[in-house]
Formats: sequence, structure tokens, C-alpha cells
Amino acid sequence: MILSPLASVILLVTLALTALPPSLLSRLVGAQSGFLGVLLASVAGSVTLIPGFAAFPMARMLLDNGAGIVQVGVLVSTLMMVGVVTLPMERSIFGWKAALARNVLAYGHSFIVGLALWMAFR
Repeated sequence: MILSPLASVILLVTLALTALPPSLLSRLVGAQSGFLGVLLASVAGSVTLIPGFAAFPMARMLLDNGAGIVQVGVLVSTLMMVGVVTLPMERSIFGWKAALARNVLAYGHSFIVGLALWMAFR
């Protein structure tokens, strides 16, 4: 029941991400982009769905192209935990209240991850 919608979402997101050059992405979420870059990374991660085996190499690529560690940490955290695109599917299984609560808590947790990375690497 879940495999077909999930596979189609992963395929669409993967196609969209391959169209964006890594240099543009790293410029938007570079180390000097500050909180705006963190916010942009959190939104980008929240609306995309990438499995871990693809997210971590992508994170390394962004870091190699000048992205900030905090921005990439928040991006990966939201990629793995927040699912705006999959919210309708999640709602149909768990209900609106549980789906929204899980996503809001996961989004907030991603900023805690960013804060921890900032404290560790400043």
C-alpha cells in the first residue's frame, strides 16, 4: 500500500535534485549564509525525500563545495525526519493530528541538531 506512492515521490525528487548544480546549492547554504541558509536548508530538506544512502553522499558533496556544516546538518536532519511531500500518505495511515505533530516535532529537532553542530564546530 505504501510502496507505490513512496517510490514515485523518491523518483520525482531525485529527478528534480539532479537538475540543480551542486555549486548553486552550496552557495545558498554556504557557511557564510548564516541563519537564512539554515532556514533555507530546513525548508529544502522538509519538502524533499531522499533515502539515507543518497542523503549522506549528497551531504559530503555539498560540504566539499563550500556548504556549511550547520546548514548541511539541518538539511540532512530534515531530509530524514520531516516529510511535507509524504504528509498526505502519512495522514491516511496515522491521522492528521499525529502526522502534523510528528512533523512539527521533527522540524524543531532539526534546529536543535543545527545548534549542537554550531556549538561543536564554531
